[in-house]
Amino acid sequence: MDKRKNNWSILGFGCMRLPMKNGHVDMKETERELAYAIRHGVNYFDTAYVYRGSEKALGILLKKNHWRKKVEIATKLPHYFIHTLDHAKKIFDEQLLRLHTDYIDNYLIHMLPDIHVWEKLVCMGILDWLLEKKASGQIRRIGFSYHGNTQQFMELLDAFDWDFCQVQYNYMDENSQAGRTGVEYAAKKGIPVIIMEPLRGGRLVNDLPTKAREMIRKTSPQRSPAEWAFRWLWNQSAVSVVLSGMNSMEMLKENIRIAETVKIKQLTKKDEIFYKKIRRTINEKVKVPCTSCGYCQPCPAGVDIPGIFRCYNVCYTENYFTGMREYLMCTTMRAKPANASLCRKCSQCEQHCPQGIEIRKELEQVVKHMENPFYKAAAFFIRRMFR
Repeated sequence: MDKRKNNWSILGFGCMRLPMKNGHVDMKETERELAYAIRHGVNYFDTAYVYRGSEKALGILLKKNHWRKKVEIATKLPHYFIHTLDHAKKIFDEQLLRLHTDYIDNYLIHMLPDIHVWEKLVCMGILDWLLEKKASGQIRRIGFSYHGNTQQFMELLDAFDWDFCQVQYNYMDENSQAGRTGVEYAAKKGIPVIIMEPLRGGRLVNDLPTKAREMIRKTSPQRSPAEWAFRWLWNQSAVSVVLSGMNSMEMLKENIRIAETVKIKQLTKKDEIFYKKIRRTINEKVKVPCTSCGYCQPCPAGVDIPGIFRCYNVCYTENYFTGMREYLMCTTMRAKPANASLCRKCSQCEQHCPQGIEIRKELEQVVKHMENPFYKAAAFFIRRMFR
């Protein structure tokens, strides 16, 4: 299997969705899958403090099978639980115990939303502590995972000399989230990029519109929807590792097979045309024809207009729960909220929108459909965490 940066396998094992049995991690099945993955060259394993049972299960199996030196562990510090430096120290020590190790290869600030939260963490002493841990060898590399827009992502990249970063990226998010612009910006800075949600939580496989599924079948019967998604990512030199939450042996074997056959710049012009067509097909149900060009930004009131419309559209192209979850992550979990109800109706954005979208009117619809009692309760809880 190809390795691009830091000797990481281009396919990473995402441990958020390990096989479950009776409400707990199925250790026997997980061990079988991890053994197969390691045997076939997968060496990057991604977990997090908040992934239920994941760190503990991974640690037990690495110790039992003497796999520790064969793999790279990536886990995450949940900044949203931290109010003092002592909180961070306690969580880190707990993670070392769970993982049965005395060092973490790749340590991420989990879901770092913007520069303001990073500055708050720096003032708290988190950065100095991380650098001390790196100097001692307890942390090998320092990174962050991110959900949000391109501009905020690039500001975070410039805020510190990061060893790596992790973003949501797939052929449907080419111009949203960090996007291709953000991914390539990181690569130009020499920062390896880890990809999460390559299949949008499986939705680019399981929830494809019938028309899109039929297009794939007719275009290339031998390629599955998953293969199309993975090949689009691995075609790009800026991509170092693609994480996949592989919770079945069938899924694991298919992903390894694909990873063993891909090369950079392997896609043809015909392939690129196909991706454009399938994007259009999936987007037929979008509510707001926003292309995330960003001409409407910055908003004087701090509203993340492209991010909001992307989440709103996800409610209709995929499902409401997914759209709401992303809306909370991308607008409300920031140190400075960027949700639709902050709109002052100044119309400045509409003067610059090349699509001619009635942005103020559409933002009113977002507030009506998304900032409901459930949202308000979740937002209240989130604000309390950040405070």
